[in-house]
Amino acid sequence: MKTKILSRSAVAIAVVAALSAGYVAGHRGVEPPVLVTPAQAALMPAEAAAKTGVPDFSGLVETYGSAVVNISARHQGKATPQAQQQQLPLDPSDPFYQFFKHFYGGAMPQNQGPSESLGSGFIVSPDGYILTNAHVIDGANVVTVKLTDKREYTAKVIGSDKQSDVAVLKIDAKNLPIVKIGNPNQSKVGQWVVAIGSPYGFDNTVTSGIISAKARSLPDETYIPYIQTDVPVNPGNSGGPLFNLNGEVIGINSMIYSQTGGFQGLSFAIPIDAAIKVEDQLVKTGHVDRGRIGVTVQEINQSLAKSFGLSSPHGALVSAVEPNGPAAKAGIKAGDVILQVNGEPVSDSTDLPSEIANLKPGAQAKLQIWRDGAPQELAVTLGKLSDSTVASNTPDAPQGKLGVAVRALTPQEKQESSIAQGLVVEQASGPAANAGIQAGDVILAIDGQPVSSPAQLRDRIAKANGSVALLIQRDDTRIFVPVDLG
Repeated sequence: MKTKILSRSAVAIAVVAALSAGYVAGHRGVEPPVLVTPAQAALMPAEAAAKTGVPDFSGLVETYGSAVVNISARHQGKATPQAQQQQLPLDPSDPFYQFFKHFYGGAMPQNQGPSESLGSGFIVSPDGYILTNAHVIDGANVVTVKLTDKREYTAKVIGSDKQSDVAVLKIDAKNLPIVKIGNPNQSKVGQWVVAIGSPYGFDNTVTSGIISAKARSLPDETYIPYIQTDVPVNPGNSGGPLFNLNGEVIGINSMIYSQTGGFQGLSFAIPIDAAIKVEDQLVKTGHVDRGRIGVTVQEINQSLAKSFGLSSPHGALVSAVEPNGPAAKAGIKAGDVILQVNGEPVSDSTDLPSEIANLKPGAQAKLQIWRDGAPQELAVTLGKLSDSTVASNTPDAPQGKLGVAVRALTPQEKQESSIAQGLVVEQASGPAANAGIQAGDVILAIDGQPVSSPAQLRDRIAKANGSVALLIQRDDTRIFVPVDLG
């Protein structure tokens, strides 16, 4: 079975012969479109659609295509100890070798020669500032920018932020064409969008599609609410702009979801407003500061909402709190549901990480939480994000009914696990096994109330009304499991 992977869409090249195949879609019996200026065409998708049945993107491309650049990042080779090597799924001579190396984390063979990776970018100021993806230029010794008029410049890396996958370059040029920045929050699912980039090194390739979804949270990509599209994006498109039909950039094409490494209908773009915030900090300071509160949160489904007395599944359920972190100092506990941050609703657990990360370290955030069946207000002073958790998502909890044999933690287990109290699951069968509970799990709390003995667990289950939420610890992860008691 082929493994599905999220793949950054930069492409690496060595000595490769590029083969291309194209297609032409014709429409017989259709009158030729009315000729308009590029500016008019970019701003009149409805008129174009009336003539051809689909929007005409030619005006948009003529107006803003020259602001899209090709980026070549050259990496000098260096020896790698044999012990640190990791086998990759491709032969080193394969043009995708470098591409997959980025995701699989493998080391290159000893005495590796120089390599080059290709990506895209776009000019955001006439004096030469360029936005692209951080992974396009990661580890590069020399970054070269090529314009559509064939001019080439050696770029200076102003800053690179791996957590958002945004980088800022600067070339020494004046009066350059620039893109127009739009507002991704005004875009809607189902609207047409256009990508311009350099897939497989083919400069200024234009592809189109629609917005498939918004505010997507992806594995290991905590702080960005991605725009999902079905625009064909392939290796080399990384860092290129995603346009709306007004000719405004609303995103940076960043990665694809693929079984093969090529486009399969799922591509993801960084919203441009998030990228601009990163750019501003990189230009001013060379790095990005993010707020953090030190909690792990999970999705709330209908069963969990019922267990906590919420009228509907919304908010971010706190499943773990970092000891002595900002949230712990503010009094936030596992089992709290964060409903608002500074008056802004947290509709989903995926909203919280980006909202907290956008705040400055040291600032005070007002949180509305749900605890014991009622809303409460708490103020938390934000810490500074380094490699610690801002507010991370854990997978959706399994569902099911309770049915476990448990025992109290022994003193030795408490010492080894640093868990003060809880119940070890010795056997899970029937409803418990269907819920995903396993032998070895530690039940820490029920409906937010700690449990330390089997008798406590039995009493609270007996008093529960319809459903409960068990906080369990498995290895180093804590998660709430909703249980429908029938």
